[in-house]
Amino acid sequence: MPAKLILSMDGSVIREYPLDKERTTIGRKPHNDIVIDNLAVSSEHAAVITILNDSFFEDLNSTNGSMVNGAPTMKHFLQSNDVIEIGKYKLKYLNDQPTQTTAADFEKTMVLRAPVKPSPAPAAASGEQAAKYESTTQFNATVNRAPAAPAAPAQAASAAASVSVAVIQILNGPNLGKEMELSKNLTTLGKPGVQVAVLARRPHGYFMTHVEGANFPAINGVSIGEQPHQLNDHDVIELAGIKMEFYFKA
Repeated sequence: MPAKLILSMDGSVIREYPLDKERTTIGRKPHNDIVIDNLAVSSEHAAVITILNDSFFEDLNSTNGSMVNGAPTMKHFLQSNDVIEIGKYKLKYLNDQPTQTTAADFEKTMVLRAPVKPSPAPAAASGEQAAKYESTTQFNATVNRAPAAPAAPAQAASAAASVSVAVIQILNGPNLGKEMELSKNLTTLGKPGVQVAVLARRPHGYFMTHVEGANFPAINGVSIGEQPHQLNDHDVIELAGIKMEFYFKA
C-alpha cells in the first residue's frame, strides 16, 4: 500500500492521506491536497514529492516555516515515522516499503543561473555547474561541452531509457553548451526560492515533476502543470529562465 501522512493536532488524529500521487500539496487554501484551515499555515505551505517508494518534504517558502522531527526544515528526505510540524498541526509519515534511493539524491539541487543579458559566446567547459542548496551540501555536477551532432531518429522514451543514459544540455545563459548525465534516480534542477523541478528515472522512462515556484516548468513551450510529465527524446525544457534539451546518449 502507498505511504501515507496522518494529520493530527494535540494528539488527536484528524485524517489520513495516502500519498498516491507524485506531488501532494499542503496549505490553507482549498485547492491543496491536504487543507489545514489555520492562519498560521500559508496558502501553499509545503509539498511532499513521492516517486516510486520514496518521498521527500519541501517547504514552499512559507511565512512561518516547517519542522521535521523538531528541527526547522526546508527540504527533507522522509523516512517512516518522521513527523512534520506545521503550526500546531502534525503530519506523521508512514511507509512500510523499501526505499529506492538515498537521502543524498534529495538534498542536492543543480542550480541553474538565468542569463542577465544575451550570451555572446559559449562559456568555457571547465568549472562547476552547481552551488549549495540551503548552505548545506555542494553538488559538483560533471559538465562538458557537448559536440554538435545531427539529431538522432526520434524514438519513444520508454525504449531509449532501457538502453541509454539520458542527458540534459544547456541551451542558453552562462553555461551554454554544457551537459549533465542524469545518472541518478532523481535529479533536482532549478533555482531554490524561484522554480525547482525533479527529474525521475523510472524503468519505463524519465519524468519531470514540479516542486517549487509560482510558475510551472514548460516542455516544448507548454506548461507541464502539477502532474508528472514524461520526457521524450529531444524535448526542450524551460526552467528558472534556462532552456535545456533532454536527449538520450547513443
